Amino acid sequence: MPYQLSAEHEAIRKAVREFGEEEIRPVAKEYEKEKRYPEDLRQEAAKYDFVAPHIPEEYGGPDMDTLSNVIVVEELWRADPGVGGAIAAAAFGTGMLLKYGDEWMCEEWLPKIAGGDTPIATAISEPGHGSNVVGMETTAEKDDDEYVINGNKMWITNGTVSDVAIILAKTSPGERHHGITAFLTTTDVPGYQAEKIDNKLGIRAQDTAEIVLDDLRVPEENIVGHVDQGFYQLMEFFAPARAAVAGQAVGVSQAAFDEALEYAQEREQFGKPISEFQAIQHKLAEMSTKIEAARSLTYRAAAEIDDDNLQEGTKLASMAKLFASEESVDITDEAIQIFGGSGYVSDYPVERFFRDARITKIYEGTSEIQKNIIADQYLD
Repeated sequence: MPYQLSAEHEAIRKAVREFGEEEIRPVAKEYEKEKRYPEDLRQEAAKYDFVAPHIPEEYGGPDMDTLSNVIVVEELWRADPGVGGAIAAAAFGTGMLLKYGDEWMCEEWLPKIAGGDTPIATAISEPGHGSNVVGMETTAEKDDDEYVINGNKMWITNGTVSDVAIILAKTSPGERHHGITAFLTTTDVPGYQAEKIDNKLGIRAQDTAEIVLDDLRVPEENIVGHVDQGFYQLMEFFAPARAAVAGQAVGVSQAAFDEALEYAQEREQFGKPISEFQAIQHKLAEMSTKIEAARSLTYRAAAEIDDDNLQEGTKLASMAKLFASEESVDITDEAIQIFGGSGYVSDYPVERFFRDARITKIYEGTSEIQKNIIADQYLD
């Protein structure tokens, strides 16, 4: 279905943009340099309902639709991918709690996440298994009324800063897709050890961790959804997650374009602003065209998801993530080119945007995985 932005959507954009410009932009460089998680800004963003836009009002959230959520993510990343991204990622995993979690889980944790008390971590990827979810080696063995979880998880967002986590593990190791279960656990318990990964190329203000699970005991009542159905539960949330990553890519692309445009109008060569040279004008024209195309595709994907059109939404979300992420790397690269030598150093934010944009081609399914998903829609 075609998307249509409402007055409410535009009001949300305006509010998030103001927050980004006033609260995030002035301090983003400092957080990035120190590789520091923006705990204070996340709590402040929660006051405006920017942390978990999709959480229903009954659990303390604003109950925004997917398109609204994408707009929030886009504007946070436009302010700064590292700091804004940390705020936007604080609710990653709550979708599964909302749909499959028991009521006590939702009542206990969703208000805390929406209110800024804690982010949530979702541990899926492993050192040897990223895109191949069914290949995970983490196991959960039944022991009376508990499960004992052992394994390693890698690249886990919020792994060292969250009070709660969803862990996916093999409960029936020989069953592949049918053998994975999701578990809810607090992180301050024996058996859960998280170590921060701080040598990343970009998004350095976001928390990323390696998690070691060593005889982590989880009560049977902490199963999220159904035993051996975790893989299928997870797949339901990839479409909105990929639409959100596309929104991230659009946001950082727009930020880079804004900086390049301003610089081109101020920087003079041969007695006039470089924006008057056709070569620069063509770069700006191509950048802005790609941004609008990526934004339109992303919004359309979100609209299909909101309309419960699962097949079309899945396809378009993968298309949006593929196109927007690939173009974001090119757009941020062109922004550096417009800055010339000044864009290669940290005096301006475009070099940071270039580094930050690169991750959008990798997480939530690499560009190669998105191509497989898109092709499958036509070949099945």
